[in-house]
Amino acid sequence: MNTPSNSPRRARDGVDNLALVVAYHADNPRLSPGALSAARHFLKWAHARKVSVRDLDASVFDRFLRHRCRCGRYSPKQLRSPMYATYTRRFLRYLEETGVVVIPNDTARLGQHLEAFAEKLDTAGYSKVSCTTLLSHASHFAEWVFQQRVPVTAIGDGTIDQFARHECRCGEMTKHGKKVLASHYKNRKRGALALVRHLIAEGLLSPEAPDKVSAEDPRLTGFSEWLRSERGVTPKTVRRYLNEAGRWLERLGATPKDYSAASIRSIVLDQGEERSRSSVRKTVTVLRAFLRFTIVQGACAPSLLHAVPSAVRRKLSTVPRTIPTAKIEEIIVSCRTNTPVEIRDRAILLLLARLALRAGDIWQLHLSDIDWRASRLRLYGKGRRGVMMPLPQDVGDALLAYIENARPVVASDRVFLRVQAPFTPLRSSAEIAGIVSRVLRRGGFTGLPTGSHVFRHSLASAWLRGGADLDLIGAALRHSSRDTTAIYAKVDVGMLAEVAQPWPGYES
Repeated sequence: MNTPSNSPRRARDGVDNLALVVAYHADNPRLSPGALSAARHFLKWAHARKVSVRDLDASVFDRFLRHRCRCGRYSPKQLRSPMYATYTRRFLRYLEETGVVVIPNDTARLGQHLEAFAEKLDTAGYSKVSCTTLLSHASHFAEWVFQQRVPVTAIGDGTIDQFARHECRCGEMTKHGKKVLASHYKNRKRGALALVRHLIAEGLLSPEAPDKVSAEDPRLTGFSEWLRSERGVTPKTVRRYLNEAGRWLERLGATPKDYSAASIRSIVLDQGEERSRSSVRKTVTVLRAFLRFTIVQGACAPSLLHAVPSAVRRKLSTVPRTIPTAKIEEIIVSCRTNTPVEIRDRAILLLLARLALRAGDIWQLHLSDIDWRASRLRLYGKGRRGVMMPLPQDVGDALLAYIENARPVVASDRVFLRVQAPFTPLRSSAEIAGIVSRVLRRGGFTGLPTGSHVFRHSLASAWLRGGADLDLIGAALRHSSRDTTAIYAKVDVGMLAEVAQPWPGYES
């Protein structure tokens, strides 16, 4: 018997809904009753809303999951189930794969490149866990891009960020209908970016794609160029300034003509309690720099610069945190050398403990900076001027052991690399502090100050207690101002006791 065209079984575009479900079941015989129920429910709802089967997409799918269900045999409770959403998404994917749903020709189809991407990860030496994680998120990204009908030419930083933050209803990254806990923002972004870079290397995407900045404010572009050309700021500092300015730029005003003393003061004063004093000082510094740039451009009144409140910063107001010399030696002795990670971490710890280096010095150390014949290191530090430092024997031995036995053989000239593929340099100097924490945890040390700078403070304090002159300590620490070194005088309790005056009214 022929099915009437206005029957719920037949959509308005002539597609037989019942036949679609039957074919879906035939191609996937192990489908559960719940999966078939979700497919029938989705088609019935689309028919009632006069949505053509050929036009089904992610937006229609989201509308279906949010509708107030009065679909007879189905209930609103089903729509709230993550598993039900997964069933429906997979049915829609089946319709897309079989050609029932029309897909625009320019839609990115990245799934076909996942096998080659997996082979590349394996060849590069990624661990099994890293390979599985990256491939899983890359597969998720490929599915999301397809669902959203993203054109190949539109894939960029903005697309990756949007994917990383989306509320997942993709039918991917789920287990028993529930979101996998590992699918948070950073992991999603890392997997998507790895796939995009692979596609660029294979010539399948334009090299400009991942570097596109979506809707970058032209004021920040000009500010960036001004910082580099007029102020001589390093690229790292430029990035920090731009990140800070982007946080409050909209509150400042749409155009420089809209800037006012009230909005400028509110940016500094109306900050959350979670913002530290150093963060507030950074806000003041960047805000003043941005206003100077705007004034130089002739876009706002010079008097607005006086509206920026001052951030209180008391010199020598704190005491450096230190670790006793004997305890530092215990920490060094506890560093084992059984694995590449331990060999690398021991070399880093000795550079901190023996030379009082900053984390940034170690992070940006290159192989070419080591003069083995003269036993010296070339450091650049904050001033970007090369300074030669002596290389003690135990530090040199630890460095040589790491370079010969544990450092991966790669093209990068950076000394310290990750021990797992792709063996890239450490992302930033902040990772040095993480390495220090791991060393302390492995050795069972508790109750000690954390961070990499504590070794610099401890060595400087030990030098001072040993009778070293402040100027000599400042030269060893590469301080540009004697006031910076003077803070260590506060930790020499013995010297302070000699000059301390008795409390008024107190008889010793």
